[in-house]
Amino acid sequence: MGSTLLFFFATGLALAQAPGAEYKVLDDAYTAQRAKQYDRAIAAFRAAIELAPARADIRKDLGYTLLTIGESVEARGQFAEAMRLDPNDDRIALEYAFLCYETKEPVQARRIFDRLRHRNVTAAQAFENVDRPLREGIARWQQALLQSPGNFSAHEELALLAEQRDELPLAAEHFERAWQLRPARRDLLLDLGRIWIQQGRSEDANAAFLAASRGAEPRIAESARALLPARYPYVYEFEHALALDSSNQDLRRELAYLHLEMGNREAAAQQFEKLPEQAPSRPASAQPILLDRAEPPPADKIMAERSLEKGYMKDAVRYLRNAYETDPADFGVILKLGRTYNILRQDREAVRWFDLARRSPDAVTAAEATQAYVNLNSGLRRLRTTVWAFPMISTRWRDTFAYAQAKAEWRLPGLHPYLSARFVGDLRGPVYLYPNFAPVAGLPAQYLSERSVILAAGLALPAWRGATVWFEAGEAFRYQSGPGARAKPDFRGGVSYAKTITRPHRVFAETNDDALFISRFGNDTLLYSQNRAGVSLSESLQAYWNGNATVDAKREFWANTVETGPGVRWRFQQAQFSVNFLRGAYLKNQSNPYHPNYNDLRIGIWYAFSR
Repeated sequence: MGSTLLFFFATGLALAQAPGAEYKVLDDAYTAQRAKQYDRAIAAFRAAIELAPARADIRKDLGYTLLTIGESVEARGQFAEAMRLDPNDDRIALEYAFLCYETKEPVQARRIFDRLRHRNVTAAQAFENVDRPLREGIARWQQALLQSPGNFSAHEELALLAEQRDELPLAAEHFERAWQLRPARRDLLLDLGRIWIQQGRSEDANAAFLAASRGAEPRIAESARALLPARYPYVYEFEHALALDSSNQDLRRELAYLHLEMGNREAAAQQFEKLPEQAPSRPASAQPILLDRAEPPPADKIMAERSLEKGYMKDAVRYLRNAYETDPADFGVILKLGRTYNILRQDREAVRWFDLARRSPDAVTAAEATQAYVNLNSGLRRLRTTVWAFPMISTRWRDTFAYAQAKAEWRLPGLHPYLSARFVGDLRGPVYLYPNFAPVAGLPAQYLSERSVILAAGLALPAWRGATVWFEAGEAFRYQSGPGARAKPDFRGGVSYAKTITRPHRVFAETNDDALFISRFGNDTLLYSQNRAGVSLSESLQAYWNGNATVDAKREFWANTVETGPGVRWRFQQAQFSVNFLRGAYLKNQSNPYHPNYNDLRIGIWYAFSR
């Protein structure tokens, strides 16, 4: 029995001292590191961490390797985790502190230096270098406030420096004072809430965020809503926020409506009476009349609005449908139901509600619903007809071009057969050289304008994430007289991709890319990429910068270009007017009769509709 126990003890000891599974992977990591194969070394270190997640030294070595290739932020994360695993390793903590300072996190850096400075000379010097400017700045602004107590900038700067020095009571005091001096600066409520959270004053912080989420500019309100609890605020939270921001009309009005929905008409009347649009001398007997004339929206409408603000679309549908059942003649609710179903990609349901909303007696509601109904309904029809036209003037070619297509498409599951009639034409015909406008020998006009009507039948796959595959076969009929006017076979097809990205402050970026095979261009394949990034100045006007490129398989000089330059476009109903000034360059200049670079002012009108 004793020998058996001794055997198991010895075996367990041997297993405990045997190398772990991570050692083989670590050997590969260090070998790659010595060979300066850093990508391979990083991958191996990550694999070793998966095998031994509690080892701080692996995290540290991965951090040093990441620093070698300039990945300071990611290295900081590895040192932070290593410090958590081994809090007694001062070298890891010091490396982490320096990385925090280098990657713009001075508050965290100062905290680590402060902890280490009593036993590490380097940390003591680093702490002094970070702390001295903060200390001196705080003293300087405090002196300025003694001379000018109402100096807004001094309060704000003092609060920011105090926060960086972890003097949270001082930071909170002066953020609040700055807010009182300039209550229109609701971003200060976000700063104040952030400090209060660090102080453990969560209720005060929520009041600041709630006040900032109502009546502030969209960017600040959106940031504040993200910091609030994922539920509708309670009455006492509204009251707390109003105590902080008593001039916030949106906040007060929402509290009044909430009181009404809860049956607290007297409390609601008190809040309405404090709104500036209500006469302050109105007698108490007039308050019921006021409430009757300004009947608030029902609770379902309020909850629907809150759900839409937070992106809870399914909840919004439920509340909107309840509101519709309460008042079937509320066309605003009907229109919102259409929009919400559209966002949920339930287009058939959305079309039904848009169809109801376009009967609204309000002209604006009816017009918006009608446009949405037409756009969506055309996409849901089994047979869809699309017509587009794009006439364009180009100073580069001294010509006016026109491109158009009418297409009847059967939208079958998984496949869309169609019939198409295209028009491609221009006014001038042949292509000209600059500056004397002499015709270019050997350069057919068809490369810019086929001067044809093309009748074809085709097949297209349903769009998938912005991409469409299509192919068609037909006959091209030249509309000009002469020997070239006979019909010619025309085969073309390719892949089209389009995507638009929008960001806050009306910033947008979009791309339209095509890979196109055309038999009449000598069986050539062309790749087009048109890209724009800019800002929407209004609902209909955009300014942007272009970046375009064209290449082809046969390496023709006219089909290999890059272009860039500014542009504007104006949308009106179903048309779009655009002006673009482009500076371009040919990528292939062999057989090119033009200069390597060119300027082009392009003015065009795009018009399209679907039925």
